Amino acid sequence: MSQENAALARGWFEQVWNQGNIDAADELASADCKAYGHAPNDQPIGIPQFKEFARSVRAAFPDIKMYVEETISEGDRAVIRWRSEMTHTGEFMGSPATGKKAMVRGISIMRFKDGKIVEGWDNWDQLGLLTQIGAMQPVAFAA
Repeated sequence: MSQENAALARGWFEQVWNQGNIDAADELASADCKAYGHAPNDQPIGIPQFKEFARSVRAAFPDIKMYVEETISEGDRAVIRWRSEMTHTGEFMGSPATGKKAMVRGISIMRFKDGKIVEGWDNWDQLGLLTQIGAMQPVAFAA
């Protein structure tokens, strides 16, 4: 079962992010799926809110490309270590388009039941993205 889950997880990244087929989320995830890592205070969101988030990311970074770098799967879970490359050509989180290229890394954990994603946890370098597009100043480290 774990290899099937890993394939489903890779399919999520390919269809939803790389192909921009946001509505594939309805087919790949259960109707009551909960996602963490996209809302303040780690509040869980459902598929409708996730699709809104994904559309806002793709509007700001229409050339986004997700690269699955590693997949680990066991039992009913799959862990995906990924990186994304993109160009900031639309407004994102209040920051107007800059035309700057960005690279972000993240890790996603997905739990599956009956061939669908039922929970997902995403942890990605949001600060790094905001710094790369000029929305925040880089952190200065002492030498």
